[in-house]
Amino acid sequence: MSEEQDPRRRLAVALHYDHAGAPRVTAKGRGVLAARILELAAEHGVPVEEDAALAEALSQIELDREIPVELYEAVAAVLRFILMARGR
Repeated sequence: MSEEQDPRRRLAVALHYDHAGAPRVTAKGRGVLAARILELAAEHGVPVEEDAALAEALSQIELDREIPVELYEAVAAVLRFILMARGR
């Protein structure tokens, strides 16, 4: 079973962006916690983008910290995906 298929290894990272500064990591976790993060996203209509490499990089950032400059481009692509998914 690959890491992506093993629910115990699944990783999820939540970001918050309020247009004042860079996006911040607001939640992160593996396994059951990752499943709960994804469940909450679904309950609140938050689109989910899957990018294992980006999630791994974001998981290294402390909670409530802004993302580093080197991740701006990758996170901007995710934000574009979310805006398109919401029809904006």
